[in-house]
Amino acid sequence: QVQLVESGGGSVQAGGSLRLSCAAFGYIPSNLCMGWFRQAPGKEREGVAAIDSDGRYSYADSVKGRFTITQDNAKNTLTLQMNSLKPEDTAIYYCAAGYWWWPCPAVVSGYGYWGRGTQVIVSS
Repeated sequence: QVQLVESGGGSVQAGGSLRLSCAAFGYIPSNLCMGWFRQAPGKEREGVAAIDSDGRYSYADSVKGRFTITQDNAKNTLTLQMNSLKPEDTAIYYCAAGYWWWPCPAVVSGYGYWGRGTQVIVSS
């Protein structure tokens, strides 16, 4: 069992930055992928970025070059640094975890553990 708690959402103007964090509690095995997903109003939840226990990562095309995913294995903490934010980045952002070796899945069904989400609002 893995429990996930997100923090760091908020409101920002376009072009600004936000940093999301996710604290993981419980059993953290070596074959764990962790990821960030987001869900905008009226849209399906979509993958944003993922990282495995060895630090290999992947990004959705829409955030490449703007978002950075990192993890601190010693503190069981996942971070998403979001720069050059756009109004279309507005969504609820979720931290997720799943038992996979690389490559980490980019789909919702690949993750069995989810946080409650944190709201990100980007105004134009």
